[in-house]
Amino acid sequence: MHVHILGICGTFMGSLALLARDLGHTVTGSDSGVYPPMSTQLVEAGIELREGYAASNLEPRPGLVVVGNALSRGNPEVEALLDLGLPYTSGPQWLAEQVLPGRRVIAVAGTHGKTTTASLTAWLLECAGLEPGFLIGGVPRNFGVSARLGAPGAPFVVEADEYDTAFFDKRSKFVHYRPEIAILGNLEFDHADIFADLAAIERQFHHLVRTVPSRGRLLVADGEPALERVLEMGSWTPVERFGSDASSPWRLEPERDDASRFRVVHQQGEVNEDAVVDWALTGTHNARNALAALAAAHACGVDLARGCAAAARFETPRRRQEVRGEVAGIQVIDDFAHHPTAFAATLEGLRAATPRGRLLAVIEPRSNTMRLGTLRERLAASTAAADLAFWYQPPGLDWSLDPVLAASPIPARLEQDIDTLVAVLVAEARPLDRIVVMSNGAFGGIHAKLLAALEVAHE
Repeated sequence: MHVHILGICGTFMGSLALLARDLGHTVTGSDSGVYPPMSTQLVEAGIELREGYAASNLEPRPGLVVVGNALSRGNPEVEALLDLGLPYTSGPQWLAEQVLPGRRVIAVAGTHGKTTTASLTAWLLECAGLEPGFLIGGVPRNFGVSARLGAPGAPFVVEADEYDTAFFDKRSKFVHYRPEIAILGNLEFDHADIFADLAAIERQFHHLVRTVPSRGRLLVADGEPALERVLEMGSWTPVERFGSDASSPWRLEPERDDASRFRVVHQQGEVNEDAVVDWALTGTHNARNALAALAAAHACGVDLARGCAAAARFETPRRRQEVRGEVAGIQVIDDFAHHPTAFAATLEGLRAATPRGRLLAVIEPRSNTMRLGTLRERLAASTAAADLAFWYQPPGLDWSLDPVLAASPIPARLEQDIDTLVAVLVAEARPLDRIVVMSNGAFGGIHAKLLAALEVAHE
């Protein structure tokens, strides 16, 4: 069948395209604002990409159109799709109907850390010889692709997003997946463009909980009041908590300040298991992600010691604290953070990791939540662990970042032109500094521009 995907360069839809191709379909897709790593992955897979949305993209007529949730009425390709009467579905529904039946689904949900946790869970299962399938909202470097079918009947790991499904289905994506194991890693307010408040998101998480069978398992982070409220709405599945609480059956005991080495203690009935993870990642948030992944893998039969050994060989997904390059001792690090909590966690983890030089935070607030100005009062404090903050005001952000700079606990600067921002960073940076670029978009290719400019400056 010819499957055409609208919004194909989104992390979810691009991953879906790979699965459709692996199922034997002819896959094409269209998008606007195409950028790596997804566009690169799709081209390498031989999938035809069409830049921009137009009725002509639907010729020759596809047998099915899969519509991404970024598309809405008024889009020329959506209007043509409806006028032509072509069969269409959403990405989550296609996944649920075409890939997940007969699989043991592990859904990874939460406001933060889904990509890292899902990638690590898949890696632990892979190292145990289970050949899992997966669909992840990023490119795990241990695999080199964001999705694969895996062995027939093997577990399938899916990054379970609470964002809405499509313009014709306003339920959260994750209600389609019907997991046997669900990881609930954290929960706070986000996606202000579709949710009125935190209570609305909690209700969607409750809908996810309602789909997990009684023979399944809920792995729930401790110390998360919003998740406790979700469970209070009703739960019919055994719950195992993970975190740092002494009563949690999966417990984290850091052995280094930056949590790059930590002990995992698992209380199972009368028996205590423990093992140590010593890995390249930093930050307690990443250690908690690992704890969740280890618990999920354990539920699939992977023993703790083997899982911890595999975690030590885990590489972060693309754009998750990814070192893009180093010039004259100055590191440029790319991170997908796009929420004040994520900004703070990334910076605190890197700060604790090493006393090396200064930490320069470069932030583009471009998510829908940021564009609406929601959580703006938390932005200034989120950079406290850095030495300097450089804010970029992107087009479409129609409120001023000046109050953020005024409230900043560290020296801060605002730019509205990327080339100027690059020049400012090059002039400021010195050997041993780490420049951490945080955005959930392409940020105008700033990483490559910055590395090139540093090369010229330090010839």
